[in-house]
Amino acid sequence: MVDNEQNLNAAQGAGIQSAETVARLGAKALVTGHCGPKAFRVLLMAGIKIFNTDAPTVAEALEKYRAGKLTEAKGANVEGHWA
Repeated sequence: MVDNEQNLNAAQGAGIQSAETVARLGAKALVTGHCGPKAFRVLLMAGIKIFNTDAPTVAEALEKYRAGKLTEAKGANVEGHWA
């Protein structure tokens, strides 16, 4: 587990910083609820596959991913600076 609190509290660039952290950790895939356009580009350039889910828990999201029930994202699913 990696602490992402400093990026969550960032005024700007939180998605990019979080994406860079994921890439630096060597992830091959990211399962997330939302991914903005800038973070999506960083992850895509790092060769990381992105899977969006509406699962209510991390355990359920990972279960869906492992079962092959998630579709790889083709683009960002939210605009930048959403709240």
